[in-house]
Amino acid sequence: MAEIIVVTWDGGGNVPPAMAIARELADRGHGIRVLGHRGQRDAIEGAGFTAVATTHARDFRAGDPHSTRDLLATFGDRGMARDLLDELRRRPADLVLVDALMLGALDASRASGVPYAVLEHFYDEYYRTALRGPLGIVLRATGLRPGRSLRDAAVRVVTTLTELDLVRPGGVVRQVGPLVSWRPRKQCEPTVLVSLSTFGYAGMADRLQTAVQGCAGLPAKVIVTTGPHIDPDSLNAPAGVEVHRFAPHAELMPGVSVLLGHGGHGTAMAALAHDIPVAVFPLDPKADHEMLGRSLERAGAGRLLRRRASAHDVRDAVAALLADGPHRDAAARLGARVRSSAGAVGAADALEAALPSHANTK
Repeated sequence: MAEIIVVTWDGGGNVPPAMAIARELADRGHGIRVLGHRGQRDAIEGAGFTAVATTHARDFRAGDPHSTRDLLATFGDRGMARDLLDELRRRPADLVLVDALMLGALDASRASGVPYAVLEHFYDEYYRTALRGPLGIVLRATGLRPGRSLRDAAVRVVTTLTELDLVRPGGVVRQVGPLVSWRPRKQCEPTVLVSLSTFGYAGMADRLQTAVQGCAGLPAKVIVTTGPHIDPDSLNAPAGVEVHRFAPHAELMPGVSVLLGHGGHGTAMAALAHDIPVAVFPLDPKADHEMLGRSLERAGAGRLLRRRASAHDVRDAVAALLADGPHRDAAARLGARVRSSAGAVGAADALEAALPSHANTK
């Protein structure tokens, strides 16, 4: 069978789809190695994969505050690119699967001559827009050629729904659907889950406090997860609002009525998989949060708040989604599509099809 290297980074929501695809490929008998940041080593090995040594890559942790310059340097990191090339020389691979934002490693993959694939764990529309904008301009100024690297890829795996992200047909793009897990819904009292990012966005604590104030007094149970960056005790939470640093979404979602999130693709798709309408409270104008929120509004399955929305605005949006209405039918229609997409299977099929002819006969 094939030897495959997966290149990821410590960015939060980008990791689960990469690991789900890696698990599907490993279950089919392929050898999987994962190259990520140093702080990911334990998680990679805990998932049963070999972690590639990171000798030259920048040190990066999702839990630390990061400037735009930090992020751009990480996306174009030639140190991780060097680690990838060193690993390919040490032990050749048949295919490299690269996170779409790791453009330094993507450029190195193209230069290596080894077939490579791109994992787009967000809207393809967002990716194309970002590469035409400041992200692409800055990285091209460093000598990277993201456009050429995408054109030369064996396949681009896009983990989105056609109903929300209309991908251009043909070429090397394969839209396989979201990679999320789900459980059957259960009957519960009306419940709002408030959960922003596990990534350390600036101003997130203030935004979460606004969300808590907006949800207070609604005719629903309110559960808030703060994540690793916000101390639950720092929030002024009124009676009736549960605040936890962590709570397993997989256990909560089957009984949730509305998700109030930041617009991260993975969490939003997990909510839809449980037929949950989504209110998006975006955190970063440079990220895909607002684009995702607009797409849910167009589909009738959610609401997009302004980044500086007031507690009153939050209350109005969440109250509207708690009520009965066509938004629940829209969320259920999208949920059925998410559940039927089998994204990890489709991604693994696309990657196997991109392997050199000898790789599947080893």
